Amino acid sequence: MKKLFSLILLAVFFITAGAHQSNDMKIISVGENQSLLRIHANENYLLFPVEESIDDSKIELLVNGKVEKVFYVRLANNKVDYYVPFDLIPYKGENLTFRVTTPKMHQPVRRSKRDSEHKELWIKRISLSDKFDKLNREQYRPVYHHTPSYGWMNDPNGMFYKDGEWHLYFQWNPYGSRWQNMTWGHSSSPDLVNWTQHDAAIEPNDLGTIFSGSAAIDRYNTAGFGTDAVVAMYTSAGDYQMQSLAFSHDNGMSFENYSDNPVITLPTEARDPNFFYNEKTGLWNLVLAHALEKEILIFSSPDLKQWKLESSFGKGLGAREGVWECPDLFELPVEGTDEKKWVMIVNLNPGGPFGGSATQYFVGDFDGKTFIPDTTPGGFVPTKWLDYGKDYYATVTWSDAPDNRRVGIAWMSNWQYADEVPTMQYRSANSLPRDLGLFRGKDGQIYVSSKPVKELLKLRRQPLSSLKNISVGKNGTSIELPDDGVCEITMNAIVKKSPLFLSLKNDAGEVVTIAYDPKSSTLSLDRTQSGVTDFSENFPAVTIAPTHETSGKLNLRIFIDKSSVEIFDADGKYSMTNLVFPSLPYTKLEITSDGSNTRIENLVVYPLRNQNN
Repeated sequence: MKKLFSLILLAVFFITAGAHQSNDMKIISVGENQSLLRIHANENYLLFPVEESIDDSKIELLVNGKVEKVFYVRLANNKVDYYVPFDLIPYKGENLTFRVTTPKMHQPVRRSKRDSEHKELWIKRISLSDKFDKLNREQYRPVYHHTPSYGWMNDPNGMFYKDGEWHLYFQWNPYGSRWQNMTWGHSSSPDLVNWTQHDAAIEPNDLGTIFSGSAAIDRYNTAGFGTDAVVAMYTSAGDYQMQSLAFSHDNGMSFENYSDNPVITLPTEARDPNFFYNEKTGLWNLVLAHALEKEILIFSSPDLKQWKLESSFGKGLGAREGVWECPDLFELPVEGTDEKKWVMIVNLNPGGPFGGSATQYFVGDFDGKTFIPDTTPGGFVPTKWLDYGKDYYATVTWSDAPDNRRVGIAWMSNWQYADEVPTMQYRSANSLPRDLGLFRGKDGQIYVSSKPVKELLKLRRQPLSSLKNISVGKNGTSIELPDDGVCEITMNAIVKKSPLFLSLKNDAGEVVTIAYDPKSSTLSLDRTQSGVTDFSENFPAVTIAPTHETSGKLNLRIFIDKSSVEIFDADGKYSMTNLVFPSLPYTKLEITSDGSNTRIENLVVYPLRNQNN
């Protein structure tokens, strides 16, 4: 059935693209594993056929004999999984040459006994088209989470708010659904709900591909690019990792690279610069992941170009099994007090609490030069986790957000299996955007709270099902979910002695079990029987979160999309993000308890609107 679905998807996708080979295209073999593709760019797109299990082919665009662009595509040799477009609009009317070097494993194949031409499959299927169908129809494409229309995505990058728009950049491969060709993709939203994808913002150049980074508004023209220019800093990933600047005069729709890049170089691997203007010191601060040394370097600068190393943070602290990446540093008020504290976010891969990728953080003080973490009464610096699922990584926040908000978002996947999940034309989505705050736990420690942004309320339709003031025992009760399984569930319950179980089920017998244990004050999610799990031995898992709650009260918001379950404490004290790939949507919620002293005070199921562009 899945194979048939994929074939239908591919057929519809290719036919509606109006693709064809024509006299405007000529392919010349110039030697083993190398060809010249010559085209006259009368149409909008050149469509490359992709086979994901094949190694990358190197493709060089030559304009007037000079290499203008280099990128990599897994060109089809045995079958076509999908197509990716090369945009010809900037070259309309020109004669172009693409030098294609396929890997050694590529062998020309004879498609039938009558076929005397030993051509690689990509040569037969590459085509020109005026259209490229971006309407992704895949089974697991999220309904209301941000995701690229096609291609691979990982870390969120360079987010800023300006003139009523939230700008989200992301690590993107425009030429396939596996990691490669790292580019800053770009989407924007007026409300953190409705997203529009734009053209690529920053593309690979002579210094390398474009790794993660940040962006901010230069309100005082400190860099000389203009008052209120949007300035981005990213890692240029060539033979070495260097930090480079780019600036924009059109609110981030396009960027120009700074002519004197790079602005920071180190002899060792360092990446993912995240900078902000420090009003208290009148200088810019920057945190940079010293990845293999597992520390964060802290810099200052008057102009974003000349940077001074002030200090380092993290040696011997925190989770250290994997590399440190994607740092962030910001100040927040502590709920219910006049106190403010600084938060240092450090993403880690591997070494998360349930294996693979995760986001840890530290709370402390920052004077513009040095970050000093808080300790326990015994002088220990605790490791804290921003989310207790398997699929919440590369968390960073928007700069210049309105109303002093600190809004974060993550890549909703895990490096253990990110390129193996059962999607095809695209891979990966972002988590829901979340408002971050600080609260003091019952142990005296300060923790980061995480709540779905208020804008998500507009996704709700009229309630489908509800329960009110019912006792739950071993026989349990069940409630209907939408036919497509896409919904938000809100629940207030009293669970004092016996565990409470919430089971998301479908007609295929697949189940996701959410359990609250009042004795240990923990919430868990079991996805071992959730649906398709056999693509990776690391995918079946049970994740567990401390709830910071001892009163027996359980107040949850559960967001279910086509391929994810995100659970939030209503007060933001914990969250849990996990991917799931059910063969059919979950259409029933079954509620049980081991005892008779559990009460559901209120439960509502809200179908959610399709806002995915």
